[in-house]
Amino acid sequence: MIAHAIRMNTQGGPEVLQLQEMEIGSPGPGQVLIRQSACGLNFLDVYHRSGAYPLPLPSGCGSEAAGTVEAVGPDVTAFREGDRVAYQGGEPGAYADRRIMPTARLVRVPDGVSDEDAAAVLLKGMTVEYLLNRCVSLKAGDFALMYAAAGGVGLLAGQWAKHLGIKLIGVAGGEDKCEEARASGYAEVIDRSREDILARVKEITGGKGVPVVFDSVGKATFDISIDCLAPRGVFVSFGATSGPPPPVEASLLQKKGSLYFTRPTLVTYSSSPEEYAAASGAVFDLVARGVLKPTIGQRYPLADAAQAHRDLESGRTSGSTILVP
Repeated sequence: MIAHAIRMNTQGGPEVLQLQEMEIGSPGPGQVLIRQSACGLNFLDVYHRSGAYPLPLPSGCGSEAAGTVEAVGPDVTAFREGDRVAYQGGEPGAYADRRIMPTARLVRVPDGVSDEDAAAVLLKGMTVEYLLNRCVSLKAGDFALMYAAAGGVGLLAGQWAKHLGIKLIGVAGGEDKCEEARASGYAEVIDRSREDILARVKEITGGKGVPVVFDSVGKATFDISIDCLAPRGVFVSFGATSGPPPPVEASLLQKKGSLYFTRPTLVTYSSSPEEYAAASGAVFDLVARGVLKPTIGQRYPLADAAQAHRDLESGRTSGSTILVP
Protein backbone atom coordinates (compact mmCIF):
# COMPACT_ATOMS: atom_id res chain seq x y z
CA MET A 1 0.00 0.00 0.00
CA ILE A 2 1.30 3.45 -0.98
CA ALA A 3 0.90 6.45 1.32
CA HIS A 4 1.79 10.12 0.98
CA ALA A 5 3.29 11.40 4.20
CA ILE A 6 5.25 14.32 5.59
CA ARG A 7 8.70 13.08 6.55
CA MET A 8 11.91 14.63 7.85
CA ASN A 9 15.47 13.42 7.52
CA THR A 10 16.78 15.92 10.05
CA GLN A 11 15.32 18.12 12.76
CA GLY A 12 15.27 21.87 12.33
CA GLY A 13 13.13 24.60 10.77
CA PRO A 14 9.81 24.06 8.99
CA GLU A 15 11.67 23.46 5.72
CA VAL A 16 12.71 19.98 6.92
CA LEU A 17 9.11 18.81 6.46
CA GLN A 18 8.83 17.17 3.04
CA LEU A 19 5.94 15.33 1.36
CA GLN A 20 7.07 11.87 0.27
CA GLU A 21 5.52 8.78 -1.29
CA MET A 22 6.22 5.64 0.69
CA GLU A 23 5.29 1.98 0.82
CA ILE A 24 3.55 1.12 4.10
CA GLY A 25 2.52 -2.48 3.45
CA SER A 26 -0.55 -4.08 5.02
CA PRO A 27 -1.76 -4.10 8.65
CA GLY A 28 -0.36 -6.91 10.81
CA PRO A 29 -1.70 -8.43 14.03
CA GLY A 30 -3.32 -5.82 16.27
CA GLN A 31 -3.21 -3.17 13.53
CA VAL A 32 -5.52 -1.39 11.10
CA LEU A 33 -4.96 0.68 7.98
CA ILE A 34 -6.62 4.10 8.20
CA ARG A 35 -7.52 6.30 5.25
CA GLN A 36 -7.03 9.67 6.96
CA SER A 37 -9.21 12.64 6.15
CA ALA A 38 -7.94 15.16 8.74
CA CYS A 39 -4.67 15.53 10.64
CA GLY A 40 -4.40 17.75 13.72
CA LEU A 41 -1.61 20.28 14.22
CA ASN A 42 -0.18 20.71 17.73
CA PHE A 43 2.76 22.54 19.28
CA LEU A 44 4.05 19.10 20.26
CA ASP A 45 4.70 18.60 16.53
CA VAL A 46 6.86 21.73 16.52
CA TYR A 47 8.94 20.35 19.40
CA HIS A 48 9.41 17.09 17.46
CA ARG A 49 10.34 18.91 14.25
CA SER A 50 12.68 21.46 15.81
CA GLY A 51 14.72 19.05 17.89
CA ALA A 52 13.44 20.30 21.25
CA TYR A 53 12.35 16.68 21.64
CA PRO A 54 15.00 14.49 19.92
CA LEU A 55 13.69 11.75 17.63
CA PRO A 56 15.24 8.80 15.79
CA LEU A 57 15.64 9.87 12.16
CA PRO A 58 14.28 9.74 9.54
CA SER A 59 10.90 10.33 11.10
CA GLY A 60 7.33 11.28 10.40
CA CYS A 61 5.60 14.19 12.10
CA GLY A 62 2.21 14.68 13.67
CA SER A 63 0.45 13.28 16.70
CA GLU A 64 -3.26 12.95 15.87
CA ALA A 65 -5.59 12.24 12.98
CA ALA A 66 -9.02 10.93 12.10
CA GLY A 67 -10.35 8.86 9.22
CA THR A 68 -11.89 5.56 8.16
CA VAL A 69 -10.60 2.02 8.66
CA GLU A 70 -9.65 0.69 5.24
CA ALA A 71 -8.25 -2.72 6.24
CA VAL A 72 -7.73 -4.72 9.43
CA GLY A 73 -5.01 -7.08 10.62
CA PRO A 74 -5.60 -10.84 10.81
CA ASP A 75 -6.57 -10.95 14.49
CA VAL A 76 -8.46 -7.67 14.80
CA THR A 77 -12.08 -8.02 15.94
CA ALA A 78 -12.76 -4.70 17.73
CA PHE A 79 -12.73 -2.70 14.47
CA ARG A 80 -13.82 -3.41 10.91
CA GLU A 81 -13.61 -1.77 7.51
CA GLY A 82 -15.66 1.40 7.35
CA ASP A 83 -15.38 2.32 11.04
CA ARG A 84 -14.66 5.99 11.70
CA VAL A 85 -11.76 6.33 14.12
CA ALA A 86 -9.33 8.83 15.60
CA TYR A 87 -6.12 8.59 17.61
CA GLN A 88 -3.51 10.69 19.35
CA GLY A 89 0.00 10.01 20.59
CA GLY A 90 2.35 7.17 19.81
CA GLU A 91 5.19 7.44 17.33
CA PRO A 92 5.12 10.71 15.32
CA GLY A 93 3.75 10.25 11.81
CA ALA A 94 0.13 11.39 11.70
CA TYR A 95 0.71 13.77 8.77
CA ALA A 96 -0.26 11.28 6.07
CA ASP A 97 -3.15 10.25 3.84
CA ARG A 98 -2.91 6.62 4.98
CA ARG A 99 -1.36 5.12 8.09
CA ILE A 100 -1.13 1.77 9.84
CA MET A 101 -1.88 2.09 13.55
CA PRO A 102 -2.21 -0.27 16.54
CA THR A 103 -5.80 -0.71 17.67
CA ALA A 104 -4.79 0.12 21.25
CA ARG A 105 -4.58 3.81 20.30
CA LEU A 106 -7.83 3.99 18.35
CA VAL A 107 -11.10 5.47 19.55
CA ARG A 108 -14.37 5.45 17.65
CA VAL A 109 -15.62 8.79 16.39
CA PRO A 110 -19.25 9.18 17.52
CA ASP A 111 -22.04 9.90 15.07
CA GLY A 112 -22.54 13.64 14.83
CA VAL A 113 -18.82 14.40 15.26
CA SER A 114 -17.02 15.12 11.98
CA ASP A 115 -13.57 13.77 11.16
CA GLU A 116 -12.21 17.32 11.15
CA ASP A 117 -13.64 18.06 14.58
CA ALA A 118 -12.27 14.75 15.89
CA ALA A 119 -8.76 15.56 14.62
CA ALA A 120 -9.01 19.09 15.99
CA VAL A 121 -10.18 18.12 19.46
CA LEU A 122 -8.79 14.77 20.61
CA LEU A 123 -5.24 15.56 21.76
CA LYS A 124 -6.09 19.10 22.88
CA GLY A 125 -9.28 17.97 24.60
CA MET A 126 -7.52 15.16 26.43
CA THR A 127 -4.96 17.74 27.57
CA VAL A 128 -7.71 19.95 28.96
CA GLU A 129 -9.37 16.94 30.60
CA TYR A 130 -6.33 16.00 32.67
CA LEU A 131 -5.46 19.63 33.47
CA LEU A 132 -8.89 20.54 34.83
CA ASN A 133 -10.08 17.18 36.17
CA ARG A 134 -7.01 15.37 37.48
CA CYS A 135 -3.86 17.50 37.64
CA VAL A 136 -5.17 19.97 40.23
CA SER A 137 -8.13 20.26 42.54
CA LEU A 138 -10.45 23.00 41.32
CA LYS A 139 -14.10 23.43 42.25
CA ALA A 140 -16.92 25.58 40.97
CA GLY A 141 -16.27 29.23 41.76
CA ASP A 142 -12.48 28.93 41.88
CA PHE A 143 -10.30 31.23 39.77
CA ALA A 144 -7.47 29.92 37.59
CA LEU A 145 -5.25 31.52 34.96
CA MET A 146 -4.75 30.10 31.45
CA TYR A 147 -2.27 31.42 28.89
CA ALA A 148 -2.82 31.20 25.10
CA ALA A 149 -6.55 31.40 25.69
CA ALA A 150 -7.33 31.71 21.97
CA GLY A 151 -5.24 28.69 20.97
CA GLY A 152 -6.56 25.20 20.35
CA VAL A 153 -6.13 24.05 23.96
CA GLY A 154 -7.12 27.46 25.32
CA LEU A 155 -10.50 27.69 23.59
CA LEU A 156 -11.45 24.18 24.70
CA ALA A 157 -10.28 24.97 28.24
CA GLY A 158 -12.58 27.98 28.38
CA GLN A 159 -15.59 25.88 27.37
CA TRP A 160 -14.76 23.00 29.72
CA ALA A 161 -14.08 25.33 32.65
CA LYS A 162 -17.40 27.10 32.15
CA HIS A 163 -19.10 23.68 32.12
CA LEU A 164 -17.45 22.94 35.50
CA GLY A 165 -18.18 26.37 36.95
CA ILE A 166 -14.51 27.33 37.19
CA LYS A 167 -13.76 31.04 36.72
CA LEU A 168 -10.97 30.81 34.18
CA ILE A 169 -9.00 33.97 33.46
CA GLY A 170 -7.55 33.88 29.96
CA VAL A 171 -4.49 35.63 28.53
CA ALA A 172 -4.45 36.36 24.79
CA GLY A 173 -2.83 38.84 22.42
CA GLY A 174 -4.99 41.40 20.60
CA GLU A 175 -8.67 42.24 20.74
CA ASP A 176 -9.73 39.66 18.14
CA LYS A 177 -8.17 36.78 20.06
CA CYS A 178 -9.47 38.14 23.36
CA GLU A 179 -12.99 38.20 21.92
CA GLU A 180 -12.61 34.59 20.78
CA ALA A 181 -11.64 33.63 24.33
CA ARG A 182 -14.58 35.51 25.86
CA ALA A 183 -16.96 33.74 23.48
CA SER A 184 -15.52 30.40 24.61
CA GLY A 185 -16.49 30.80 28.24
CA TYR A 186 -13.66 32.64 30.00
CA ALA A 187 -14.81 34.59 33.04
CA GLU A 188 -12.22 37.30 32.32
CA VAL A 189 -9.71 37.86 29.50
CA ILE A 190 -6.48 39.86 29.73
CA ASP A 191 -4.99 41.38 26.57
CA ARG A 192 -1.27 40.84 27.01
CA SER A 193 -0.54 43.32 24.19
CA ARG A 194 -1.83 46.28 26.21
CA GLU A 195 -2.54 45.18 29.80
CA ASP A 196 -0.36 44.29 32.77
CA ILE A 197 -1.12 40.62 33.43
CA LEU A 198 -0.14 40.62 37.10
CA ALA A 199 -2.00 43.85 37.88
CA ARG A 200 -5.17 42.59 36.20
CA VAL A 201 -5.01 39.22 37.99
CA LYS A 202 -4.69 40.99 41.33
CA GLU A 203 -7.57 43.31 40.41
CA ILE A 204 -9.85 40.44 39.35
CA THR A 205 -9.11 38.36 42.45
CA GLY A 206 -9.27 41.20 44.97
CA GLY A 207 -5.52 41.10 45.50
CA LYS A 208 -5.42 37.40 46.42
CA GLY A 209 -3.96 35.91 43.24
CA VAL A 210 -5.10 32.65 41.69
CA PRO A 211 -4.82 29.16 43.19
CA VAL A 212 -3.69 27.67 39.87
CA VAL A 213 -1.79 28.92 36.81
CA PHE A 214 -1.82 26.86 33.61
CA ASP A 215 1.28 28.03 31.71
CA SER A 216 1.99 26.69 28.21
CA VAL A 217 4.34 29.56 27.28
CA GLY A 218 7.39 28.71 29.40
CA LYS A 219 10.40 30.98 29.63
CA ALA A 220 8.72 34.31 28.82
CA THR A 221 5.95 34.02 31.41
CA PHE A 222 7.62 32.12 34.25
CA ASP A 223 8.17 35.08 36.58
CA ILE A 224 4.70 36.52 36.01
CA SER A 225 3.09 33.15 36.61
CA ILE A 226 4.88 32.76 39.93
CA ASP A 227 3.75 36.21 41.06
CA CYS A 228 0.12 35.62 40.00
CA LEU A 229 -0.23 32.69 42.40
CA ALA A 230 -1.91 32.91 45.77
CA PRO A 231 -0.12 31.32 48.75
CA ARG A 232 -0.01 27.53 48.41
CA GLY A 233 -0.91 27.93 44.74
CA VAL A 234 -0.03 25.44 41.99
CA PHE A 235 2.08 26.34 38.96
CA VAL A 236 1.15 23.92 36.15
CA SER A 237 3.79 24.23 33.42
CA PHE A 238 2.59 22.18 30.44
CA GLY A 239 4.27 23.82 27.45
CA ALA A 240 7.20 25.92 26.32
CA THR A 241 6.25 27.90 23.22
CA SER A 242 8.74 30.65 24.17
CA GLY A 243 11.43 28.22 25.29
CA PRO A 244 11.79 25.98 28.34
CA PRO A 245 11.12 27.55 31.75
CA PRO A 246 14.15 28.16 33.98
CA PRO A 247 15.18 25.68 36.66
CA VAL A 248 12.87 25.90 39.67
CA GLU A 249 14.60 26.55 42.98
CA ALA A 250 12.96 25.20 46.12
CA SER A 251 13.75 28.43 47.94
CA LEU A 252 11.79 30.45 45.36
CA LEU A 253 8.67 28.34 45.92
CA GLN A 254 9.12 28.87 49.66
CA LYS A 255 9.59 32.63 49.46
CA LYS A 256 6.68 33.17 47.10
CA GLY A 257 4.17 31.53 49.43
CA SER A 258 4.75 27.78 49.83
CA LEU A 259 3.97 27.19 46.15
CA TYR A 260 3.79 23.91 44.24
CA PHE A 261 5.27 23.35 40.78
CA THR A 262 4.41 20.53 38.38
CA ARG A 263 5.41 19.73 34.81
CA PRO A 264 2.76 17.22 33.64
CA THR A 265 2.38 15.49 30.28
CA LEU A 266 -0.56 13.89 28.51
CA VAL A 267 1.56 10.77 28.02
CA THR A 268 1.72 10.24 31.78
CA TYR A 269 -1.93 11.05 32.35
CA SER A 270 -3.09 8.60 29.66
CA SER A 271 -0.46 5.90 30.15
CA SER A 272 -2.87 3.06 30.90
CA PRO A 273 -5.52 1.79 28.46
CA GLU A 274 -8.17 2.64 31.04
CA GLU A 275 -7.01 6.25 31.40
CA TYR A 276 -6.70 6.66 27.62
CA ALA A 277 -10.22 5.33 27.06
CA ALA A 278 -11.74 7.37 29.88
CA ALA A 279 -10.12 10.65 28.83
CA SER A 280 -10.88 10.28 25.12
CA GLY A 281 -14.41 9.18 25.96
CA ALA A 282 -14.94 12.24 28.14
CA VAL A 283 -13.80 14.51 25.30
CA PHE A 284 -16.03 12.99 22.64
CA ASP A 285 -18.97 12.88 25.05
CA LEU A 286 -18.76 16.64 25.60
CA VAL A 287 -18.32 17.28 21.87
CA ALA A 288 -21.37 15.14 21.04
CA ARG A 289 -23.38 17.00 23.72
CA GLY A 290 -22.35 20.40 22.36
CA VAL A 291 -20.44 21.41 25.48
CA LEU A 292 -17.16 21.45 23.56
CA LYS A 293 -17.26 23.10 20.15
CA PRO A 294 -13.93 22.79 18.33
CA THR A 295 -12.87 25.98 16.58
CA ILE A 296 -10.98 25.21 13.37
CA GLY A 297 -9.31 28.46 12.48
CA GLN A 298 -7.16 27.20 9.61
CA ARG A 299 -7.04 24.38 7.07
CA TYR A 300 -3.95 23.59 4.99
CA PRO A 301 -3.33 20.96 2.32
CA LEU A 302 -1.06 18.21 3.66
CA ALA A 303 1.71 19.37 1.33
CA ASP A 304 1.70 22.77 3.09
CA ALA A 305 2.62 21.39 6.51
CA ALA A 306 5.75 23.56 6.64
CA GLN A 307 3.70 26.74 6.18
CA ALA A 308 1.26 25.58 8.84
CA HIS A 309 4.20 25.22 11.25
CA ARG A 310 5.47 28.71 10.37
CA ASP A 311 2.08 30.24 11.03
CA LEU A 312 1.62 28.36 14.31
CA GLU A 313 5.03 29.40 15.64
CA SER A 314 4.56 33.04 14.65
CA GLY A 315 1.20 33.36 16.38
CA ARG A 316 -0.74 33.83 13.14
CA THR A 317 -3.18 31.02 13.94
CA SER A 318 -6.18 30.88 16.24
CA GLY A 319 -8.09 27.89 17.52
CA SER A 320 -7.18 24.52 16.01
CA THR A 321 -5.45 23.88 12.70
CA ILE A 322 -6.18 20.98 10.36
CA LEU A 323 -4.03 19.45 7.63
CA VAL A 324 -6.17 17.95 4.85
CA PRO A 325 -4.62 15.00 2.93
